Amino acid sequence: MKSKLLIIGAAIVAAPLIMSFCGFYVSKADGTLKNKTSQVILVRDGNKTVITMYNDFKGDTKDFAMVVPVPVVLRKDDIKVVDQSIFQKLNDYSAPRLVEYWDQNPCNDYEKSEDKMSAAPGLNEVSVTRSLKGKVAGVKIEAQYLVGEYDILILSAKESGDLKKWLNENGYKIPANAEEVLEPYIKSNLKFFVVKVNEKEKKKLNNNFLRPIQINFNSPKFMLPIRLGMANADGDQDLIVYAFTRKGRIECTNYRNTNITTDKNVPLFVQKNFGAFYGNLFTHQWNNEDKSVAFLEYAWNVTPINQMKCDPCVGNPPTEQDLVQSGVWWLGGKDWSDYSDVDNEETDNGSKNVHFTRMHFRYNRKSFAQDLMFQVTPNTQNFQARYIITHPATGDFNCDAGKKYLQDLKQRRKKELVQLTALTGTNINNWQDDAAAVNDEEDVAEVQYQTLLPEVKNDMDREKSLPGAMILLSAVLLGGAGFMRWKGFV
Repeated sequence: MKSKLLIIGAAIVAAPLIMSFCGFYVSKADGTLKNKTSQVILVRDGNKTVITMYNDFKGDTKDFAMVVPVPVVLRKDDIKVVDQSIFQKLNDYSAPRLVEYWDQNPCNDYEKSEDKMSAAPGLNEVSVTRSLKGKVAGVKIEAQYLVGEYDILILSAKESGDLKKWLNENGYKIPANAEEVLEPYIKSNLKFFVVKVNEKEKKKLNNNFLRPIQINFNSPKFMLPIRLGMANADGDQDLIVYAFTRKGRIECTNYRNTNITTDKNVPLFVQKNFGAFYGNLFTHQWNNEDKSVAFLEYAWNVTPINQMKCDPCVGNPPTEQDLVQSGVWWLGGKDWSDYSDVDNEETDNGSKNVHFTRMHFRYNRKSFAQDLMFQVTPNTQNFQARYIITHPATGDFNCDAGKKYLQDLKQRRKKELVQLTALTGTNINNWQDDAAAVNDEEDVAEVQYQTLLPEVKNDMDREKSLPGAMILLSAVLLGGAGFMRWKGFV
């Protein structure tokens, strides 16, 4: 029996997201701006790192600014803006996916087999005109640029209090506890990449969106600062990392790595609200992993000449242009006039391989006390988060094979319902409305989800009570044996 296949694309399905940089917002209003979820593109080879940070800030951009720690003083050529659509493309392609299959009626005298597999904007050379107020001892403006619609400052500081004072004196209302999170970066001799919107340049844009900022630098440390993002966070935060390397997957080195649960058969009605299903699944596994873990959601070789980039694909694979815009510099070949990578861990061997890793973090102050540290590994094993639904066969089932099919379908659907509760950590009763027969595609009532759900509930309740009953029975038997020994019967 053969099945035909169709793919349903899912966006970032964990929850509605508000995108931000991996620093903290500073506001000229009341300091209440929050960052909940981030999307970041990381590109790493040798000692060189390219980071692209996406922002979907809502509100008056006059009140917007960001502070991000960086290891070196960036040159203007190290900073540029890119089209925000690259993030949507990478997400659509690598997101957890739902796969559909169709059963064929075994009573048909034939089998149908039909498979359905189906350059960044230039830098603005206008000089920065925004005036900065007086000097603060211990804070130095290492560089200042205008890049696209952003005024950029690179600051260094000797004390966190000095940096906090400087920001406040220049009209930025920073979080009350910012001094605490700034201090470790200052002690590590990191610089601070301060971003503010240039209103004059912003008016030249065709829309009201702030474009992502991309920076590149050389450093032996492969890390992503997240602690600043907790300074004015509102509860748990999610971070989606899209990483590209030449060798293989990236892994987190200071927190555990685990694969998100995948390749599971789930009830047909999950299709109607896949986002809620995956959100519950992610939260349940995150809780079970003690919340301090890095989840892998996708890993594959996406080298442009490689034809197989997913199985199945949700969206269109990233093109060579998409990869270059993401910061994958080696696709353009070696620039022999550029000596910035002279201290790299390894020489450029000319390889144009591109390995894509999608990682999902949910973090808070308690679970992630440190910034994220990464390493590039030689692991090239493919992985994707995928969940399977199967449509039932239609027609008459009067033949022996058809009757056997209905029996198997009933057992399969009961297993799907049990699987659903195990994956999401929810009570079976929560799915009563979703399992309504009106949403089913099966005409035979005895194998409809709504009919099977009470049976599954009874089976699960019986399994839960079985250990207690066994303990009680054991106690009775032991007590009886003791009584008979006391009476001298044994």
